[in-house]
Amino acid sequence: MTIDQIDHRMILNEVKDYIFITLGLMLYAFSFTAFLLPYQIVAGGVTGISAIVLYASNIPIQYTYFLINIALLVVALKILGWKFLMKTIYAIFMLSFLLMITGDYMPKDAAGHYVKILGEGQDFMSLLIGCTLTGSALAIVFMNNGSTGGTDIIAASVNKFYNLSLGQVLIAVDICIIGSCIFIPSFGGPLDRIHKVVFGLCTMVVENFMLDYVMNARRESVQFLIFSKKYQEIANAIMMETDHTLTILDGHGWYTGKEMKVLCLLAKKRESTSIFRLIKLIDPNAFVSQSSVIGVYGEGFDHIKVKLPKCRKKENTEA
Repeated sequence: MTIDQIDHRMILNEVKDYIFITLGLMLYAFSFTAFLLPYQIVAGGVTGISAIVLYASNIPIQYTYFLINIALLVVALKILGWKFLMKTIYAIFMLSFLLMITGDYMPKDAAGHYVKILGEGQDFMSLLIGCTLTGSALAIVFMNNGSTGGTDIIAASVNKFYNLSLGQVLIAVDICIIGSCIFIPSFGGPLDRIHKVVFGLCTMVVENFMLDYVMNARRESVQFLIFSKKYQEIANAIMMETDHTLTILDGHGWYTGKEMKVLCLLAKKRESTSIFRLIKLIDPNAFVSQSSVIGVYGEGFDHIKVKLPKCRKKENTEA
C-alpha cells in the first residue's frame, strides 16, 4: 500500500468518525431534551449538572454545559492529546448547538415548560426510554474516538491508563453529581429531594449499562478450536478472507490414538458467521468448538492497560 493510499484511508476514517460522532450527538440531544428535561429528571455528567442549574435558576442548559466543558478541556489537554481533544472540542460545540436547537423546537405549554410527550405520571417510562437512547448515543461517540466532554473526559482519561470500563468510571462521578440534589432547597422538601436522587440513580444505572452493553457488544471476542484433516486449506482460507493469523496445535485422539492438528483462532464475535461458512465450504465434517472469551489483548485487539512497577519499567528500558 502506497503512502498516498494510506493517507487517503486515514482521511476517510477521520471523516467517518466525525459523521458518526455527529449522529450520536444528535441522538443524545434529542433523547435528553424530549424524555428527561420535561419530567425534570436529574442525570449524571455535565449535562446533568446543567439540568440541575436549569431546574433551579432557569439558566439555559447549553450555556452551563459549554462553560464547564471549557474548563475541563484545559485539564485534559496533556492526558488525551490534540487528536482526541479536537474531536472533543467539536463535540462540545456541536452538542451545545444541538441542545439549543432541540430546546427551541420542543413544544412548550402556556407557562413555558416542556410538554411531557408521554403524558403525566410517566416519569419512569420516560426515564427508561431517554437513558436507553442517551447511553447508546454516548457509546456511538466513544466508539468513534470522540467524547461529549465533561465527565466523559474524566472517564476517557482513566480508561486510557487503567483497565476500568467507561461505565464504571462514570458511575462514580455521577453519584456525586446526582447526590448534590439533596442540598438544593429549590427542589422542595426532603422527600422531594430524595425522590429526585432515586430517579437520578436510576438514570445512572440505565445509561451506563447501555453504554457498556453497546461498546462491549462490538468488542466481544470468541475463540475457535477447529479439528479437521483439511486444516491447511481451512487455515489458508481464513487468513485470506479475514486477515487473521492462526495457531496450529498438536493433538492426539484418545479413542482413535491418531495424531491430528488443531487450529486455534481468536476473532471478533461479528466474524463468527463468516468463519463458520469458510469451514463448512472446505470441510462440512469438521469438528468446531466456539467459546466466548472475557478479554483479548494484543495486536488487532485491545491494549493491555496496567501499570508496571517502577523497578520493572527500569529493567525493560535498560534491556
